[in-house]
Amino acid sequence: MRIVFAGTPEPALPSLRRLVDSPRHDVVAVLTRPDAAAGRRGKPAPSPVARLALDAGIPVLRPDRPNSAEFIAELAELAPDCCAVVAYGALLSADLLAVPAHGWVNLHFSILPAWRGAAPVQAAIAAGDTVTGATTFRIEPSLDSGPVYGVVTETIRPADTAGDLLDRLAVSGAGLLETTLDGIEDGALTPVPQPAEGISLAPKITVEQARVRWELPAHVVDRRIRAVTPNPGAWTMIGDMRVKLGPVALDDDAEALAPGEIRVERAAVTVGTGSHPVALGQLQPPGKKPMNAADWARGARLDDTVRAM
Repeated sequence: MRIVFAGTPEPALPSLRRLVDSPRHDVVAVLTRPDAAAGRRGKPAPSPVARLALDAGIPVLRPDRPNSAEFIAELAELAPDCCAVVAYGALLSADLLAVPAHGWVNLHFSILPAWRGAAPVQAAIAAGDTVTGATTFRIEPSLDSGPVYGVVTETIRPADTAGDLLDRLAVSGAGLLETTLDGIEDGALTPVPQPAEGISLAPKITVEQARVRWELPAHVVDRRIRAVTPNPGAWTMIGDMRVKLGPVALDDDAEALAPGEIRVERAAVTVGTGSHPVALGQLQPPGKKPMNAADWARGARLDDTVRAM
């Protein structure tokens, strides 16, 4: 089939590579978001998907308004049989969805109808789910509600960050997407409507929502930190410093501390929560590189009144 691939960030790369290498499909163009500011200087840079496409000699489409009449006409001229989508980052109009004969097939990183939205992997970890997966479905105008072609499952490991889990799902999901497109071309797949029960939403996580709430139980603090690692990144205020935090370690036997209270020992830094304390791992002070929490605390020379907030 003639495929237009739509995607933007790194998790879309395994799928694009898989389709480019497929003997059955021809990726005639890549649709991605416009170049965005990157790096310390904030210079515009192409998305990861754009860079891979350019390296492979595939035309790159970067419309500011993908639902405009001008872009719909441009896409129609390419005459794609199907558009494959992995984390493109924009809602698509009914007119745009109607261009390819086989529609737009999205790879979404949850088992739909659970965790519809922009942050399904983060939501699954934060909720304490033990199993998640990826789903291919035909896009319709409403959010992640279209009929399903296929599903793969993935166990959520106790120490998984969102980055860890998304890396695995990006690879297994790429295989699912290719298999789905093969089945569509063969006429062997008919999408099945999603059930009306079990719908949950996973909107994009803001930087403010990534702030650690130490009054919550330790296991919830742990999940929430892992859910926003690496992006947007967990953080807390320690005194007047905004400090980024990596995953913490649970310690049921640690001596009790009040929520946000900090204990500095020779080889560990622990912080109180709504239940038992947690041990900090890596942290990043303002303007510095990530470092071990105990190493940082020795140089910071915290007094007994400083708390994490």
